[in-house]
Amino acid sequence: MLRPLHSFLGLAAALLLVALATSGALLAIDPVRERLTAAAPPAATVSVADVAELATRAAPGVDRIERKPSGAIVVTYFEGDSPAIAVIDPATGALSPAPEPSPFMLVVKNLHRKLLLDDPGRVTAGLGAFAMLVLAVSGLAMLARGLGGWRKLAGPVRGTAMQRLHGQASRAAVAGLLISALTGVAMSLTTFEVLPDGAPASAEAARSAEGPTLSPAQIPLLRDTPLASLRTLSFPYADDPTDVFRLATADGESNIDRATGAVLSTAANTPYQSAYQVIYALHTGELAWPLTVLLGLSSAAVPLLAGTGVAIWWARRRARPGRSAAIAGVSDTVILVGSEGNTTWGFAETLRAALAGAGVDASVAAMNDLGPHLRAARRFVVLTATYGDGEAPSSASDFLARLARFEAGPELEFAVLGFGDRQFPRFCGFADTVDRALEEKGLRRLLPEFRIDRQSAQGFADWGREFGAAIGVELALVHTPERPRTQSLRLMERIDYGVEIGAPTAVLRFGPGEPSGLMGRLLGARLPRFEAGDLVGMLAPGSDVPRFYSLASSSRDGVLEICVRLMPGGLCSGRLHALRPGDCIDGFVRPNPGFRPAPGHAPVILIGAGAGVGPLAGFIRSNAARRPMHLYFGARDPGSDFLYRNDLEAWLRDRRLTSLRPAFSRAAPRARVQHRLAADAEALRGLIAREAQILVCGGRDMARGVAEALAAVLAPMQLTVADLKREGRYVEDVY
Repeated sequence: MLRPLHSFLGLAAALLLVALATSGALLAIDPVRERLTAAAPPAATVSVADVAELATRAAPGVDRIERKPSGAIVVTYFEGDSPAIAVIDPATGALSPAPEPSPFMLVVKNLHRKLLLDDPGRVTAGLGAFAMLVLAVSGLAMLARGLGGWRKLAGPVRGTAMQRLHGQASRAAVAGLLISALTGVAMSLTTFEVLPDGAPASAEAARSAEGPTLSPAQIPLLRDTPLASLRTLSFPYADDPTDVFRLATADGESNIDRATGAVLSTAANTPYQSAYQVIYALHTGELAWPLTVLLGLSSAAVPLLAGTGVAIWWARRRARPGRSAAIAGVSDTVILVGSEGNTTWGFAETLRAALAGAGVDASVAAMNDLGPHLRAARRFVVLTATYGDGEAPSSASDFLARLARFEAGPELEFAVLGFGDRQFPRFCGFADTVDRALEEKGLRRLLPEFRIDRQSAQGFADWGREFGAAIGVELALVHTPERPRTQSLRLMERIDYGVEIGAPTAVLRFGPGEPSGLMGRLLGARLPRFEAGDLVGMLAPGSDVPRFYSLASSSRDGVLEICVRLMPGGLCSGRLHALRPGDCIDGFVRPNPGFRPAPGHAPVILIGAGAGVGPLAGFIRSNAARRPMHLYFGARDPGSDFLYRNDLEAWLRDRRLTSLRPAFSRAAPRARVQHRLAADAEALRGLIAREAQILVCGGRDMARGVAEALAAVLAPMQLTVADLKREGRYVEDVY
């Protein structure tokens, strides 16, 4: 429900929210400017009487003193019959001209409060504030779900460039938007009397005794009221001997006898009136100027959020296949798709086409389309991704509720194919949930649940053979994903290792190749933006399926660097190892924000073997803040495949790397990284107690050995590797 609500409300209210937020950001300028130009705050001992005395001497015709939220003291007085306004210095009594309101800002304020209209505009603005509140809450909940839970809310945002920009901007702006929206809703409800009146209390009218008017210093209440509590002080009208002093503070209003100084009547603010003053000050940012800056910047982010939100919605709409196949009541086999980024639909279409070629009547529908029209189906084949920490993807958000109401026939069969990424603790978690739910519903299982890691075409083909055998047909699934957009990369430098021991490994550094497209020719070739730990996809000769390599540099380094071992019979690694400086190859960058050091200053334990040290070297290279980083590196021989040796020694000297613990399996004393970990158990426990994060990169066998060694290290701490994974403190990039 969250995503449809968020999308619908965002699209429906986009223009209104942009207008309200932009005008709100502009209105934040004045409070900040007033605060920066205001005189230094007076001492806590300065009273209202002190400033009132200074005002009567500086402006004999003083009528009113007002303390602005910025701290500025504004005096209204008469010069003859003409009113005048000035700012008074509460320390010296010096007057300076008060800034005149800008006609432009008056229009902006009118736009923000009522859209340049009257009551209809106020109602619409109030509805806009409510829409912003719902969008902020639902967006925050969706972001937390996508990152794997509320505890991971500060973690890296995943997805396309537009999704990452939208998520990062919303996370930065959400606190200010929640404050603005909540207070805006409260003020609107007060305006239309749904909530009590928020206007300050007004003391009952009173008449002063006749006699000479006392000076402010002679009035006890004015002497006892700190200047910081003042809202307004109105002086009695000179020609009316019965007029009174009127003092308004944060607590209420008092009428004071001009001749005796006695308090004639008072009215204290109700709890809501006091709360409303805080609500108003929060909404306008007048409570504190840093808050004003926060609200202004948050409001300024709304046009960006609206633009990226519409772009994300449009991309999803365009990417999703047509729904004509969803009316599948006459099909024997219904392929139900749960997809977040739309790639699962491509696998579903490959399966449908293969089944049709084998004579099986099949159709494709979203999991959310489950309903009575599908009762005639003989089997359900569920292809589903997982969103966040085991949650349903967008096209399957209502599936479990629909399944609970669905009347399944006694012969209905099912099979579940999950798509996910083994780096996540809840790998294919939603597929697991669906598999159990279908079995509990009474459907007959065709074959055990199958999981596919990182959209493996080979894994898909393997499952296809098993599924075909289960339904009695020969099924060959050859899935060819849409060819990604690539750019030319030119090899600038290569450093070769491991040739002497039969394990050739090369560090390859690329720059931009030939520019493509009109913008490329106009602006020149350039590398895309990336961080160490992201992935570069390279297309092997004659293949549309990319091979991915972890990046050992960031775009700030000016090169795209990877570390590649030549694999026996490897098409892509063979092509890369054959490159010479000046040669070009096509590639593309895919963000991998789940594999990089978490923000902060906690220690980082880096564990890698062979070419897996590449991204770890990139993390160390980028460690300009000199946070503690400890590298455990496994290789075969220090004289042949000690990758990045010179760099690592230099980083040790400049403290980007805190410690280096190499292990060599073919040089005495022979050891692997897990042996180094076991030997350093006590030191590792100390680092983990300081919230250290562990990043592991390399082959699966190495990663398995590292996990076992660390399990023994963690046992005395009553911790497990699984515990650290759940906290995001143990992250793997294995192959």
